Amino acid sequence: MEPDVDQITPVSHLAIVMDGNGRWAEQRNLSRQEGHVAGVEAVRRAVRFIADAGIDCLTLFSFSTENWQRPPVEVKFLMRLLKHYIEADLAELHKSDVRVKVIGKRKGLDAQLVKLIEHAEQVTAANTSMRLQIAFNYGAREEIAEAAALLAARVADGGLDASDITPDLIDNELTTHGLPDPDLVIRTSGENRLSNFLLWQCAYSEFYFTDVLWPDFDASTLNAALQAYHKRERRFGGLQPALSKTD
Repeated sequence: MEPDVDQITPVSHLAIVMDGNGRWAEQRNLSRQEGHVAGVEAVRRAVRFIADAGIDCLTLFSFSTENWQRPPVEVKFLMRLLKHYIEADLAELHKSDVRVKVIGKRKGLDAQLVKLIEHAEQVTAANTSMRLQIAFNYGAREEIAEAAALLAARVADGGLDASDITPDLIDNELTTHGLPDPDLVIRTSGENRLSNFLLWQCAYSEFYFTDVLWPDFDASTLNAALQAYHKRERRFGGLQPALSKTD
């Protein structure tokens, strides 16, 4: 039975774990680098049709803190790809009224890359059509630990009592502060895990796992995920009114 259109909860924030570039390339006897290039092309397409779907915020998991364990040549190539994406696409993103933000550690990144990231954020800061958040050199455990450290410093300075620390205070120190938590998280390539991605923010997110490899992600894949999401009941730990009545 299809959901009543009037009762559908819209997806305000969509998060995607982009996975499968390497396997996509391997299936075609291509290099992993060519797979990552195809992945960037998929990002370009996805930003357009996700914006057309009326989704306000899109967060893409691009490079994790654990990805430094990959071969140095591949890591260096991924750094160059982000540079190229910002340089090549910033004008179009700005013209489309997309606000760009990059979350994750900047310490240790190439100085030119950090400068490009800061420039993209500054140029698009006033845009309101859609928010594009790229998680690059990002790890959720590290993000939570940094938030805890900031609050601990306030306690040590006497500006905050430890007993007054609440989830809202922690949320205020996260890099995603000001954005709604993801309604829906999509992971491509058939893997069924979060991989240290938005662990705090995804406490009540819905998940959709697909075997589609990221370079093949298209509007039909998005629509299948949205249809699955619309059939679910989001209760956030509660019950539907009819089920919450006591005997």
